[in-house]
Amino acid sequence: MNGMKTAMLLAALTALFMGLGYMFGGSSGAMIALVAAAGMNLFTFWNADKIVLRMHNAREVDSRSAPQFYGMIADLSQRADLPMPRVYIVDSANPNAFATGRNPENAAVAATTGLLDMLNQDEVAAVMAHELGHIRNRDTLIMTMVATIAGAISMIANFGLFFGGRGNDRVSPFAAIAAMLMAPFAAMIVQMAISRTREYGADRASAEISGDPRALASALSKIAGPARAIPSHAAQGNPAAAQLYIVPTGISDLFSTHPATEKRIAALMALEGSGPAPARVAATTRSSRSALDPNRRG
Repeated sequence: MNGMKTAMLLAALTALFMGLGYMFGGSSGAMIALVAAAGMNLFTFWNADKIVLRMHNAREVDSRSAPQFYGMIADLSQRADLPMPRVYIVDSANPNAFATGRNPENAAVAATTGLLDMLNQDEVAAVMAHELGHIRNRDTLIMTMVATIAGAISMIANFGLFFGGRGNDRVSPFAAIAAMLMAPFAAMIVQMAISRTREYGADRASAEISGDPRALASALSKIAGPARAIPSHAAQGNPAAAQLYIVPTGISDLFSTHPATEKRIAALMALEGSGPAPARVAATTRSSRSALDPNRRG
């Protein structure tokens, strides 16, 4: 089912890309856009993780540079029956986390320093279990590809505003402005149709993997406000990148790819009361990132 949804979503985004190409360059513009979209899809398929990690200036950590954080991911991956992903930390005050990669065998997870500073270890484990849930559910490929293609749609709309057509064939300035404003939102709306169910699915996976739905509910309640208030430089450069995160940042509720945080918390608390949970990941409740990242000073 996920494979069919992925194919439909990529077809819709490619069609939107071609429509913009036609608006600014006629039939030849549409064909160029089609070739560009096909090449972009292929390139992104093989390089999804590298694109996203470079976008965030993420630094890879291992069992020596961040033993407790890395060990936590190893424990969670084993519980989720997943290969060990590469582990990254992003130096950003925005409290967030994400997963990327074309499949579980080529996946990576990342947390920001803002998230590691703000949450205790149980909450961090629950957040990272959510990201492993995306990997297990094979959400990461489409999430990354949408971020890349939506960014390209925004780029072609902006280029078209200044370079669309020549002479009598030149596109109307009003149409160009409309395309510049609406194209990125159209791409987000198409993606939004399936991503909200993916977030609920990853939340349920977190509860299963970590055995602690209450910890994820607590984490969401702590980071939702700050994630909106503190800018993410990667999301500012490409707003579609915001749909990669566990909580949205810097985007209007109208175009949010995530369910309301309150609804996610309510669903998690319902899981908490639905029956006995499996054993939780061993973790203390220290709130300092020093418990996770020995490179932290102070």
